[in-house]
Amino acid sequence: MLYVSAQSNSSSVLKGSPVRKLSPYELGGLILGLLLFCMPFVVTFPGLSPAGHRIFSIFLLAIVLWVTEAIPLFATAAVIIFLEILMISDKSLLPQISGFSAPKFSVFYNALAHPVLMLFLGGFFLADGAAKFQLDRNLARVLLKPFGTSPKYIMLGLMLITAMFSMFMSNTATTATMMAVIIPVLATLPVQDRMRTGLALCIPIAANIGGIGTPVGTPPNAIALGALSKAGPQYSISFVKWMVMAIPCMVVILFFAWVLLTLMFRSGAKEIRPQIDSKFDKSLPAYVFYITFAATILLWLTEPLHHVKSTIVGFLPVVVLLSTRVFTTKELHAVQWHVLWLVAGGIALGTGVSASGLDAWMIGLISWGDMSPAMIAAILCLAALMMGSVISHSATANLLVPIGMTLAISLQMNPVKAAVFIAIGSSLAMPLPISTPPNAIAYSTGAVKTKDMAITGVIIGVFGWALFTLVAPHLWNLMGVHLGTVTP
Repeated sequence: MLYVSAQSNSSSVLKGSPVRKLSPYELGGLILGLLLFCMPFVVTFPGLSPAGHRIFSIFLLAIVLWVTEAIPLFATAAVIIFLEILMISDKSLLPQISGFSAPKFSVFYNALAHPVLMLFLGGFFLADGAAKFQLDRNLARVLLKPFGTSPKYIMLGLMLITAMFSMFMSNTATTATMMAVIIPVLATLPVQDRMRTGLALCIPIAANIGGIGTPVGTPPNAIALGALSKAGPQYSISFVKWMVMAIPCMVVILFFAWVLLTLMFRSGAKEIRPQIDSKFDKSLPAYVFYITFAATILLWLTEPLHHVKSTIVGFLPVVVLLSTRVFTTKELHAVQWHVLWLVAGGIALGTGVSASGLDAWMIGLISWGDMSPAMIAAILCLAALMMGSVISHSATANLLVPIGMTLAISLQMNPVKAAVFIAIGSSLAMPLPISTPPNAIAYSTGAVKTKDMAITGVIIGVFGWALFTLVAPHLWNLMGVHLGTVTP
C-alpha cells in the first residue's frame, strides 16, 4: 500500500510539473557555461595548479549558471558537488594529480549536512509554523496598533515589524505575509497617491535590511558562517555575536530608509487603517508551537550563558514539532529544501576552491599589497553589493565568500570581517525587481515602478555600504566585540 501511495503521489507531482522549454537567454547561458567549463582543459593558465584548472572549470560553469539561471539555482549547487567528486576527490574519474592531496569524496557530500544548514532548517520550521498558526499575522496586528493611523507612522510600523520578522523568517515569506496586510490598503488609495508606491516598497526594503540582523535571517549569512566555521574555531561567530555586530547598523539603515521613503513618497491621505483579520490559535498544537518558538529564540539569544551552539539549538524545533506531530509530512515537504541545497553548494564550492589553490591564484592576479585593510574590506562589500543587484544574493555570497576569506588571511587581515561584509553587501543589493524575491513580490503589485525601486535601492545600498565599512568596525571595537585571531 505504501508503494502504491508513493507511486500515486509521484505521478501527481509529475503531472502537475510539465517540462518547460528553455528560453533563448537560458539556452545561451547553458551553452556559454559548457564552453567555459571546457576552457581550462584546453587553455593553460600560468601559475594555476592542475587541480586548480579542474576547479576553475567548475567555478566558471557555476558563475554562468547562477547568473543566467539556465537551470535552477539549487540544481547548480547539486552539479557543483557532483562534479567536484568526479574531478578532484579521491574517487575522481579523472587521473589522480601527482603531489595533490585529493579530498575524500565524503567531504563534498558532507556539505549537504553542514551544521549551518541545521541552523537554517530550524529557522524554516519556526517560519512555517508561524504561518500555519497565523502567529505572524497576529503579532503584526498587535504590534501595528501603537503606530496610529498617520501614513508615515503606519509605514514606520510596517517596516519595524517586517524587519523583526525577517530576522527569524525568510525574507520572501515575511514579504508575502506583510504584503497580504497592506494590499487592501493600497486598493483604498488613489492611483496617483505616491504613498501607494512607498507602502509597497517599504516592505521588501525592510525585509532585506532585517535579514542582516541574525544568522538565520538570510542565506548569505549562513554561507558566511559556514565558511568561517570551516576556517577554524577561532573564527566562529555565535548567534548573539552576529546580532551584536549587525543590529545597531541595521537599525540605522532601516530608519534612514524610512526617512527616505517618507520624503520621496508623500501621501495625500490623512489616515490609513490596515485591516488584519486573525485571532490567536488556542489549540494544543498551537501552544506546543508557541512554546517551542519561544524556547528556541531564547536559547539562541542566551548562547553565551549555556554554550550550546546555535546550530544545535536550531535542530530543537525540528525534533519537537515532528515528534509531537505538530508538523506532518505535508509541512515537512513544504520546507524550503532548495535553499538548503543552494547553501550546501556554496560550502562545497568553497571547499574545492580552497583545496585546489584556485582562490590563492585568483587573488594573486591583483596587487592588493598597496591597499589598506579597510579599503580591501570596502571593495569586497561593494563587489557583493554590485553583483547581488543582478544575480541571487545566495549565489553572490557563494562565489565571493571563499575568495574574500582567502584574500584576508593571505594579507594578515581578519577573515571574519571579509565574510561578514560580503554577506551584508549581498543583502543590501536591492535596486531591481530581479535583485531579490521580495522586490519581485512588491513589483508584482503594480504599485511600484522599476525607476522608483532603482533609485531607492541604490541610495539605501550605498548608505548601508558606507555605514558598515566606515563606521561598524569602530563601533565593534568600542563595544569590545572580538572577531578572533588571524593565523599567519
